[in-house]
Amino acid sequence: MANVVITGANRGIGLELAKLYAARGDSVTGICRETSDELEDIADQVISGIDLTEEGAMAAIAAILEQLIEGPLDVLINNAGIFCNETLDNMDFGSIQRQFEVNALVPLMLSWELLPFMAEGSKIANITSRMGSIADNTSGHYYGYRASKAALNAFGKSLAVDLQPKGIAVAQLHPGFVQTRMVGFNGDITPAEAAAGLAARIDELTLENTGGFWHSNGQALPW
Repeated sequence: MANVVITGANRGIGLELAKLYAARGDSVTGICRETSDELEDIADQVISGIDLTEEGAMAAIAAILEQLIEGPLDVLINNAGIFCNETLDNMDFGSIQRQFEVNALVPLMLSWELLPFMAEGSKIANITSRMGSIADNTSGHYYGYRASKAALNAFGKSLAVDLQPKGIAVAQLHPGFVQTRMVGFNGDITPAEAAAGLAARIDELTLENTGGFWHSNGQALPW
């Protein structure tokens, strides 16, 4: 049985990941601002009512986890994020700053705060987006989302390098175009399909391939 912590676990991809790991028999801890009945039924523990962008939130999460989980934290999935669209005709720098905070800084801060819970063999999965790929950007727009996910990719790559000697592997994973509330339930695949692909990539993650940027279908993505 593995200890798995998932942020943004109350709905969408996060909820489907919680379902998947719970069905495997793993101990699932869901972190979210607002819980849901489905998550409460699935997870072993739910930490809700904490805004991870607020001062002291990371230390509070660590203190709670210290009481909740036994043994090392095997898998941390930084899934929570926000999505907005800025264009030259509709620029919102406050929105861009908020996306940097939620999509990039929070995953880095939480990963750093929870490192004492991890051991050799632990894994960190950052749920990013191919929209964070500079090489893949041919359509512009989405200034905050693209840049914040590019920053998350850079943070994840540095973590992979720095944590490899400690035996901890890190991956940047794009779920695909998923039918979630974030994109108005448009998309090519369901959250359950995305979760299955993401879990497969996390299973394949080792110290030999740490630091990679992959689609949930296994395709390596350009930086």
